[in-house]
Amino acid sequence: MNVYLAEFIGTALMILLGNGVVANVVLKGTKGNDGGWMAITTAWALAVFIGVVVAGPYSGAHLNPAVTLGLAIGKGFSWALVPFYIMAQLAGAMTGSFLVWLLYKDHFDATDDQALKAAPFATAPAIRNTPSNLLSEIIGTFVLIFVIFYFTDASMGTKETVTTPIGLGSIGAIPVAFLVWVIGLGLGGTTGYAINPARDLGPRTIHFLIPMKGKGNSNWAYAWIPIIGPIIGSVLAAMVFMLISE
Repeated sequence: MNVYLAEFIGTALMILLGNGVVANVVLKGTKGNDGGWMAITTAWALAVFIGVVVAGPYSGAHLNPAVTLGLAIGKGFSWALVPFYIMAQLAGAMTGSFLVWLLYKDHFDATDDQALKAAPFATAPAIRNTPSNLLSEIIGTFVLIFVIFYFTDASMGTKETVTTPIGLGSIGAIPVAFLVWVIGLGLGGTTGYAINPARDLGPRTIHFLIPMKGKGNSNWAYAWIPIIGPIIGSVLAAMVFMLISE
């Protein structure tokens, strides 16, 4: 399988299952309505597990621009591949989110609360405080990337090719699932732990585009936080890793 196709499919599956559990928990009339935070964090961890299992053997399973950026800075992943990985991840996130909307369309239509309609697409803060919200995304992503560096020992290949795909797949799907799970349980209560620019921007764009009655706005004023926060967290994690590994 082409590495970019692997990133697209892996990310689409991750978002389908991850955003799918949010829809199942918050939308009116679903079997899982009111399932709670444990259901959401557990299913998101397993969603990452599925994405890694599928994409890992081919692309390394980054599934996240913050992972791609961090690995390029700290682990020698080819910069030439970075923009194409990110485009594939964003397209996959949009596709997965669109499928969630199709699957739960009746329940979206039955739900009146605009915030609940938006929740299966994009993250939002529990308390709106820009510096605190940004810090939350920075810290969550820092933990994700920093721990990934200590999980993986994959071969980097050359700058033009990847001999052994580097990414979450080189760690193993189960450790990654546990890492994402504990980040959600320990750090996710403030902003919903996007820790992944594609995971937020792709579905938020779908929310903006779909013809869903009573959906409200897509909260673009907040959208920069789950993009910039994870990027800063990833860069900091890579810099700290390189500093203490010398």
